Amino acid sequence: MIEPSAEQHSAENGPQLTPELAIANLQSSDLSLRYYAAWWLGKFRVSQPEAVDALIAALEDEADKTELGGYPLRRNAARALGKLGNSKAVPALIKCLECSDFYVREAAAQSLEMLRDTTAIPTLIKLLDGGVAQAMQVPGRPHLTQPYEAVLEALGELCATEAIDLIKPFLKHSVPRVQCSAARAMYQLTQDTSYGELLVKMLDEGDLKLRRVVLGDLGAIGYLAAAEAIAQAKAENSFKLIALKGLLEHQLLEKLDSLTVSNEAVRVMNLMDSLL
Repeated sequence: MIEPSAEQHSAENGPQLTPELAIANLQSSDLSLRYYAAWWLGKFRVSQPEAVDALIAALEDEADKTELGGYPLRRNAARALGKLGNSKAVPALIKCLECSDFYVREAAAQSLEMLRDTTAIPTLIKLLDGGVAQAMQVPGRPHLTQPYEAVLEALGELCATEAIDLIKPFLKHSVPRVQCSAARAMYQLTQDTSYGELLVKMLDEGDLKLRRVVLGDLGAIGYLAAAEAIAQAKAENSFKLIALKGLLEHQLLEKLDSLTVSNEAVRVMNLMDSLL
């Protein structure tokens, strides 16, 4: 079952949303208005306390439930809270990691990664229980038992070095995208270039969809040695530019105290120029 987009849920002839109206709509009896309001608040980064509180409350919504047991409003609320950057949402998002809806757990893991709160690490690690042997396809559903990609990436971003031994086996998972997430996390946790090179190899060997994923991973970890491989990848320039922008941002962050731009940063900027 494909979840309708937020735009499809919106009322075409309804009034234009404002932060106040969107917050009010989260309490509406019209489920489509509530769903769209949660998306809108995240999209436009409405971070006022009332919005955060309303979205946190929406994480426990029981009204918007699909026949298959999904919670669309909770999913949108979880995604929005990651974008708002308020750590007040962390306890509620951690609780969402135990939700019966796979996509709520996935959205919560992604938002906890964005919020960078290490208190989420123990619960994220619990989602790796059973290791690769338990990371199987759910019968009749288009996903695995847990949102492993989101969990692995969150653990990498949160510097959860205590999870290294649990993450490493996922490099051998049968799903290439899970392998990518594991390699991404392992590089972040160890700075071992072999994991960066594994992503570069997958960039060369994967299909187009996988190459797009790998480009995002290389940009996210700032793996500078992949700059030329990114620029030459068989993918759309837009994806390559986003990845190179990630590399450049990492370089600039490392040189914050310097008054000059490093040669490595200049090299990345020249590669970006070549793609424009």
